[in-house]
Amino acid sequence: MASPDASAAEFDIIFAGGGTAAGVAAGRLAAADPTLRILLIETGPHTKQDLAHVQPARFFSHLLPDTITAKHVVSRPSEHLDGRQLVVQTGHCVGGGSSVNFTMYTRPAASDYDDWAKVYKNHGWSFDELLPLIRKVEKFQALPGKPTHGYDGALKASYGGYRVSVGQEYLDVVAKYDKARTFVEDANSMVDDVNHYQASDNSALSRQRIRHAEHRRVWPKWIDEETGRRSDVPHHFLYDKTPHNKNLQIVVGSTVKRVIIENGRAVGVEYVDNPRIKADADKTVRTARATRLVVVSAGTFGSPAILERSGIGAREVLARYGIEQVVDLPGVGENYNDHPTLFVPFLGAEGTVTLTNIMRGDQEEITMGEGRQGPYGDEWCRCRLQVPPNPDELKDIGPDFIKRWESFFAPSPDKAIGTLAVLAIYVSASLPIPEQPCFSTGGFLYYPEGVGSVHISSAEDVHAPPDFDSGVMSTCGDIAVLRHMYKRSREVGRRMASYRGEYVAGHPKFPEGSAAAVSAGPVAPVAVDAQDIVYTAEDDRAIDEHIKAHVITVWHSLGTCAMKPREEGGVVDSRLNVYGVQGLKVADMSIAPENMGTNTYSPALTIGEKAAVIIAEELGIVGV
Repeated sequence: MASPDASAAEFDIIFAGGGTAAGVAAGRLAAADPTLRILLIETGPHTKQDLAHVQPARFFSHLLPDTITAKHVVSRPSEHLDGRQLVVQTGHCVGGGSSVNFTMYTRPAASDYDDWAKVYKNHGWSFDELLPLIRKVEKFQALPGKPTHGYDGALKASYGGYRVSVGQEYLDVVAKYDKARTFVEDANSMVDDVNHYQASDNSALSRQRIRHAEHRRVWPKWIDEETGRRSDVPHHFLYDKTPHNKNLQIVVGSTVKRVIIENGRAVGVEYVDNPRIKADADKTVRTARATRLVVVSAGTFGSPAILERSGIGAREVLARYGIEQVVDLPGVGENYNDHPTLFVPFLGAEGTVTLTNIMRGDQEEITMGEGRQGPYGDEWCRCRLQVPPNPDELKDIGPDFIKRWESFFAPSPDKAIGTLAVLAIYVSASLPIPEQPCFSTGGFLYYPEGVGSVHISSAEDVHAPPDFDSGVMSTCGDIAVLRHMYKRSREVGRRMASYRGEYVAGHPKFPEGSAAAVSAGPVAPVAVDAQDIVYTAEDDRAIDEHIKAHVITVWHSLGTCAMKPREEGGVVDSRLNVYGVQGLKVADMSIAPENMGTNTYSPALTIGEKAAVIIAEELGIVGV
């Protein structure tokens, strides 16, 4: 798909980045006013009708070291990870994360948005004010008649079309092992959905007397139930418009270097070729002019970099690279947030159906998976639990977490500390894939205390690796919660029917003679009512060391251009305006002022919808 040359043109609006939020906002504005001249400049490639993007389970391809559709961002060596460098993936193509993510349909707690409005003083961003936009974007195929869901939107969410047995086994176990928590029909209502399992089948629903029991229950995904295709942004907001709307242009393989600011106003951008995408890339700096607005939308890593190269940021960062400061905004690049994760791998019984072979690139299974009823209908994650701990679990987590619990979680009962899940795949960033079927249980933290930062490392080289401090596991409380999640996930996994042992390399190295020693197998699962493993203080230290060696994130990066008061480190106001510059906004997950209890696709869509409304109001456009 050819990319037009925008360097000689003038536009009304330029989006510096073509990810999820930008795609929604641009698509809405273009539909409302086809005469509006809109340019999206995306550093990655097109995704139109590419099977790697439209078939959900092909997300594995975007994690490979040589991928051009995602960018691997490497952190500084971290003292909190014993000197290890963390690698975080981020979307690097049209549609951003919507085109490469795991398609998990999750939505934040209502209090997350209410905090944006109340704690961070962002008028218009409360849950009640955003709910119409949250509903507007989706067509919820999973359950009918739910008041917080939408049924007329472009993006379809369903239960997918493929099933694997380990998901049902997980539910069978937790129904007996964790009797204090029930199954819920809709774990994504946003208002009453924590501390319950998302139920998966008629029997589980019947036990809990949940209505609509004729529907099978798995965790919903951003997948069209009729076609099995990914519900991404570009195919639903952009590619359906570009053939007949010549005023909506998408330039790919080009990275925005900086915003051009004249007399305190943004009037355009400079951009350069991305040699990872363009074989004929050169070093020419091209210019595109904007008569009405520039929207920086390059994501949590890209947006603060564009602002800093434009002279917007902390004086000491800019001075380090000889950049003249235009606006003093020390919050740019700070407040980096993510969701740390650790999964526990188990060896499965012969014949256990997983997606492990697809991870290995098995062409036979890849071919089999094409279509709604194959693995690309995506049933790799079947059940999740958004969990606040009960008193016994709080005791197990220990004193390092209590202060955080009392100050942050207890006042907001709809906030979970994290999510627990079973995956029909093997999960690890640093270990080889086992040769036999493998499944994983585990989870990630929603609101870790540890935060980091991301800043430029060059004024001129837009492709230079950033100066990235992940902040992951930088507090004892975060380690304590993830330690508890390891123990809990291991207990469930070793009770599942397909369990035949533990993949030793994916577990802690417990002291010799420890009761927590790993069972390499082949062994049978333990009874559901078997005693839990008893861990000593020395065992806990072994788990902590394992966490430091193997924790990764689930690539839910946010927060580096926070929407909050300027005096509190904010970068944009509640109208998405960058402080100190006219005609310049930021619209992507970087504006989130704090972490959120969700995968980031849903809030990125909401930010895109809100951005479209704000821009339309300011430019006098109706019908958005």
